[in-house]
Amino acid sequence: MNKTELIDQIANGSGLTKVDARKALDATVKAIKDALVAGDKIALIGFGTFSVNERPAREGINPATKQKIKIAAKKVAKFKAGAELSDAIN
Repeated sequence: MNKTELIDQIANGSGLTKVDARKALDATVKAIKDALVAGDKIALIGFGTFSVNERPAREGINPATKQKIKIAAKKVAKFKAGAELSDAIN
């Protein structure tokens, strides 16, 4: 499902127009992004939790040259599905 199809589903399920559904989705995504950038955790009961994890620096291998390279530490977004979502999938 892409963003346009998701907007259609939101509009059909909520009775909103597609324009309003797009605005609602964009505002939701922005709020989640802003919270993650600030280092906050977002917990949506029954759906899941968004958080930020830190990956430490590590050593890797360049597959083309087989030389060792250093991979810098970085932060990554993480999503853990909630119990209701996991049960619905399985």
